[in-house]
Amino acid sequence: MKLLVVYTHPSHESLSYAFLRQVVQGSGENAAVEDVKVLDLYEAGFDPVLVFNREKRRRDMHVDPALAVYREQLLWADKIVFVYPIWWGRPPAMLLGYIDRLFASGFAYRDKGGLLPEGLLKNKSVVCISTMKGPSLYPLFWLHDAHKTLMRKALFRFVGIKKVKFFEFGRMEVKDGAQAKKLDKVYRYFKTVTA
Repeated sequence: MKLLVVYTHPSHESLSYAFLRQVVQGSGENAAVEDVKVLDLYEAGFDPVLVFNREKRRRDMHVDPALAVYREQLLWADKIVFVYPIWWGRPPAMLLGYIDRLFASGFAYRDKGGLLPEGLLKNKSVVCISTMKGPSLYPLFWLHDAHKTLMRKALFRFVGIKKVKFFEFGRMEVKDGAQAKKLDKVYRYFKTVTA
């Protein structure tokens, strides 16, 4: 199994970075994991801004040479792991920009003329690891699970990815937020996951 870990936080001193380290450590101790690549969107200087004009047309996004290395990473991976904070009830704009630019028609999906497209990233799985300041059940009861719905239905299912697991951790900015226990949970998952 080949893992691509997409890390989206501007700081390497954040709790998100601690979760990233647990993913890498657990995967490194898992015989089922062949290789792990980490894409740190901020460190890589990824440009999340989507631009369309006479030179950059939407229908050509899937062959944009500036994104070739990122497309290759997605095609290479069997499992894509996203590590990010929840800000304002959704992933950071940097990650949404990555999704806007990479998950393009002709690469991630193909229109068939019907209601839903053909997903071109099938046979891959996704894990989303997110942290937030508010309580864990806040997104479910107050936001009607908007974050998970956005990621699972509006994005991953659209491009053919059906297997999606969430680690959505709340109360991460308080002293008794059980951070060590949650970090260990992620470590143990990646140490034992087989598909």
